[in-house]
Amino acid sequence: MAVAEELGVDHEVVLYIKTPPDRKALQSIIDGLEDPVEDLVRKDSKFKKLELNPDDYVDNPEAVIEILLKHKQLLQRPIIVKGKKAIIGRPKDRIKDLLS
Repeated sequence: MAVAEELGVDHEVVLYIKTPPDRKALQSIIDGLEDPVEDLVRKDSKFKKLELNPDDYVDNPEAVIEILLKHKQLLQRPIIVKGKKAIIGRPKDRIKDLLS
């Protein structure tokens, strides 16, 4: 991750397609998430193709976990975790704020 490297921060990159987060990892991310939980779900063409309703995920951690366990491609990224805090790293300035 370029931002972490620029800041000289040790980091681990998890390739979510090869190693998708399990229920426990998703719950841990949600527990520390500074963003609305529904923002973890990408509302892209796959989301639309699956005919999902974005309102089903608003303030609904269990629904977010279930959809991400079934469709790992819908996981928003990058997710940055530092200690017990987690953010969605968009825009990139948010990453610098968390890691600094």
